[in-house]
Amino acid sequence: MSAEQIPLAKPVLGEEEERAVVEVLRSGRLSLGPKLEEFEQFFAETVGARHASAVSSGTAGLHLGLRAVGVQDGDEVVTSPFSFVASANAVIFERARPVFADIDPLTLTLDPQAAGAAVTPRTTALLPVHIFGYPADMEAFDALAARNGLGIVEDACEALAGRYGDMRDVGARENPVVFAFYANKQMTTGEGGMVTTGDAAIKERIDSERNQGRAPDMDWLDHDRLGFNYRLSDIACAIGIVQIRRLGQTVPARRRLARAYREALAGIEELTLPCEDQGRARRGWFVFVVQLPHGVDRDETIRALGRRGVQSKPYLPAIHLMSFYRERYGHREGEFPVCEDVAARSIALPFFPEMSEGQVERVAGELRAVLAGAPA
Repeated sequence: MSAEQIPLAKPVLGEEEERAVVEVLRSGRLSLGPKLEEFEQFFAETVGARHASAVSSGTAGLHLGLRAVGVQDGDEVVTSPFSFVASANAVIFERARPVFADIDPLTLTLDPQAAGAAVTPRTTALLPVHIFGYPADMEAFDALAARNGLGIVEDACEALAGRYGDMRDVGARENPVVFAFYANKQMTTGEGGMVTTGDAAIKERIDSERNQGRAPDMDWLDHDRLGFNYRLSDIACAIGIVQIRRLGQTVPARRRLARAYREALAGIEELTLPCEDQGRARRGWFVFVVQLPHGVDRDETIRALGRRGVQSKPYLPAIHLMSFYRERYGHREGEFPVCEDVAARSIALPFFPEMSEGQVERVAGELRAVLAGAPA
């Protein structure tokens, strides 16, 4: 990568993480050791949850969370088509069906009214996604779940440091709330995830199922339920502990960058920026995604930015229009018009804590020039 190129994302890792890894390596406890519980407790305290279970990925957390609220073969789960594909895939892992509903055009989260219209007698759970770090309207989903006797699993894989409309941090709820620690997230363990909950029974079940179904009082010779290899290593947990301590610097840095982008991109005609926080809710800044003006070729815009040394990416495609979902469930264009319009115009711009305001200005200038038709 040349010095002039600006990457899309870059994790913040340093000597503290190296020392933490070396400490675990020297201890000889590489999995199910003391760092696991330490990481879980530290994370739970950070988001205000009563319980937390570390798992191998956000996808694994979604799978275990759906099992914990009772999703099984033949059920339906109402969720968003505008998300990373893992949220829908996790439903299919249990041979249930993801039933999509359209999104709110402002927040881009699952529309509660559309979700309500998608509920059928086969619906077992709701899976709202806090897309791009913005929390879904959980008060509305709580009411919908209560009326229909449904479970809720929250996909908060992009929403660490977000806040619900009731002023609680994302994660501080009774139902399973799932976070992910992939390299581009607010904090990273390389791969990894966490499920928070206020229900001790859910915590106990997830802890067992992530470890091949072994109960806490059993040794490896016996297992009393079906389980999976969804453990998170002590090496990853040690990195995670350091990363939590960094949130006091990285989270404000991301907020400053978002403000800088808003100022730098202001005035570009018909360019849609991420919505401002609504009411008392707060976005946990994960990526900075803009929607290009209608009629602009998104893919050519991405190529043009790349020629100018600025990485960008289409973010996110509509899940129901992916090949697998078209072929398996017969989805077609026109089913969810808000999602499809947003997905066709959205691109993620470079966004990482070490990014300078000068780099933000440069990205904004290059995008402005590309949209104005200036030669690369």
